[in-house]
Amino acid sequence: MATDSIGSVELTENGAPADPSAFLIEPPRKRTKTTAGRRSRTNFEMLAWLFMRLSGVVLVFLILGHLIIQLVLDGGVSKISFAFVAGRWASPFWQGWDLLMLWLAMLHGANGMRTVINDYAERDTTRFWLKVLLVAATVFTVLLGTLVIFTFDPNIS
Repeated sequence: MATDSIGSVELTENGAPADPSAFLIEPPRKRTKTTAGRRSRTNFEMLAWLFMRLSGVVLVFLILGHLIIQLVLDGGVSKISFAFVAGRWASPFWQGWDLLMLWLAMLHGANGMRTVINDYAERDTTRFWLKVLLVAATVFTVLLGTLVIFTFDPNIS
């Protein structure tokens, strides 16, 4: 009997383990009776994976464009004020740019957090409530940000 960091394993005369299944790695969660036979019509995980890649590429261009235009071409952080934002958001182009950046960044981040929750939350109830909180925070932030972009009043007194 040999001992390693995992525990004791019986070895044969040539040094191989007597029971090869002793070194198998089990999957993080096994399918249960309720999930084994259930198939969805769409492959949500594949679509979520594809969204992460495509939104990531679009976000790189949106954010780099935003940084270059705002910080390099327009004179830097010292010029950003209420009047600067009011002037920018008077244009539908900049409203659309910021709205697209907000929506893609929030959905991209929420999808990444959903993946982390799926990977690390062990109990089903914990996973469920963490996802409920994630969806609530995402919806709240996206709706509030969209409301601010479209109802921004530069003539506030």
